[in-house]
Amino acid sequence: MDIRIRALSKDFGDFPALHDLDLDIRSGELLALLGPSGSGKTTLLRVLAGLERPTEGRVFFGEEDASATPVRERRVGFVFQHYALFRHMTVADNIAFGLTCKPRSERPSGAEITRRVADLLDLVQLPTLAKRYPSQLSGGQRQRVALARALAVEPRVLFLDEPFGALDAQVRKDLRRWLRDIHERTGLTTVFVTHDQDEALELADRVVVLNLGRIEQVGTPDEIYDAPATPFVFDFIGDASRIPVTLDHGRLVLAGEPLALGLDVFGFGPATLFVRPQHWRLDVAGGLAATVAATRRHGTARRIDARLADGATVAVDLPPDAPVAIGDRLSLTPAKWRLFFDDGRSATGDRPAALPARAAV
Repeated sequence: MDIRIRALSKDFGDFPALHDLDLDIRSGELLALLGPSGSGKTTLLRVLAGLERPTEGRVFFGEEDASATPVRERRVGFVFQHYALFRHMTVADNIAFGLTCKPRSERPSGAEITRRVADLLDLVQLPTLAKRYPSQLSGGQRQRVALARALAVEPRVLFLDEPFGALDAQVRKDLRRWLRDIHERTGLTTVFVTHDQDEALELADRVVVLNLGRIEQVGTPDEIYDAPATPFVFDFIGDASRIPVTLDHGRLVLAGEPLALGLDVFGFGPATLFVRPQHWRLDVAGGLAATVAATRRHGTARRIDARLADGATVAVDLPPDAPVAIGDRLSLTPAKWRLFFDDGRSATGDRPAALPARAAV
């Protein structure tokens, strides 16, 4: 089931939560709505599910205009962050709840409900827990039951709102792989909300980055990470240093010194250079003079804070055993970078033949 969103806006009183959104969600894809708190991602999900009515615009499920269709008639499955399981019901009864509430003419037989519940317990890998109650389950198990309940009504699309937000880090990682496997097996069009960029990049076929109720970028995880379309996306996805520079006759200038980036963009005015920590090269002639201000272990790398001549600090990732110390002087050149001008233009650079990373002590 494909979903099309056209000129969609949602206001809560005087507060505009969504602004004139257009988005196509492909049939069978796993789409992430990613953004910080207040970006509008949960509001958009609730509008798609029919839990909120749009102020303006339309939502299409396939060729059907579902903008005014009540939630009961949309045939969607919804999984909440905090499970929303009925504490007085067993796991089996929770999963069967949506089926038992159907009108008599649409309700499956008791035997069919029992069979479907058993199949779903197998699908979510909880076949022996049918008679337990939610209080007897772990957080990860509860979320699996919540998903099984959403799937029981055979929805056309599946919506998940921060499905792993209440779980600890290791359980989140395990359930990411599990959810991706479930998606591959069911083939349902699935939309999930998250503020966790790692979660979105690992799970989704495509990612929608939202900010202040507007779409900043839509793309594959590789496109979002490697080619951010706006300064906000570059800041929000992954780590990056922002360096204020000036464009002068096609040259970039920092603290009065030119940067040798080989630009083919001309003009004058301020701009911002973005570079990720892993994309700096050391000991390059004509690079930026910098001094090590701090050093710390960062996952599989050693991350240093390097202070440039204008006082700006950039993060640089080195091998964990790199012989650097506070006060060491470096020469830095970006191997990959993106430049955003205040007038809306942008430029990129990619120098893959990086020199070995070593400190200039």
